[in-house]
Amino acid sequence: METQDIFERLRNGETISSNDAKAYKMREASFATKKILVQMNNATEPEEIRSFLNQITASEIDESVTVFTPLHINYGKHTKIGKNVFINFDCVFLDLGGITIEDNVQIAPKVSLLTESHPLNPNERQSLIPKPIHIKKNAWIGANATILQDVTIGEYAVVAAGSVVTEDVPDNVVVGGIPAKIIKEIKSI
Repeated sequence: METQDIFERLRNGETISSNDAKAYKMREASFATKKILVQMNNATEPEEIRSFLNQITASEIDESVTVFTPLHINYGKHTKIGKNVFINFDCVFLDLGGITIEDNVQIAPKVSLLTESHPLNPNERQSLIPKPIHIKKNAWIGANATILQDVTIGEYAVVAAGSVVTEDVPDNVVVGGIPAKIIKEIKSI
């Protein structure tokens, strides 16, 4: 007998089959989030945007956080956002696997954080494989970058614009390309 709900199972990294009796709850939750997103993405006051984001994430978003809408999130309750975070226009967060954004992170326009994938086997492809993304403090994610599931971005790291990050990024480096590779180290001043 299952003791965890489907969202706990997702957060714990369990692959969810499309035949799972509770799979429909993911779609229901996404549509509930979308209703709030429509309001948030039409809001113009920073306080109002944060208030909607509080509802979406079911957490308290610090007043130092700035979000330029639109922001697209499929669930929200598995996203944790630290203090002094800046999220620019038109970002996509697929967060069923869990997204953690620590303090002082800068996220440029059109960044995609994708914690979800599917099996390669065509007979299982409708299943969902969730794995987390963790962006550590003071990281900067460049425009149009895509961070794939099961990736940690290190402290003070920079992801160059247009990069696709498929592996962990160490602290204090710049990565770029497809797939992203280390371009250079960042020296402290």
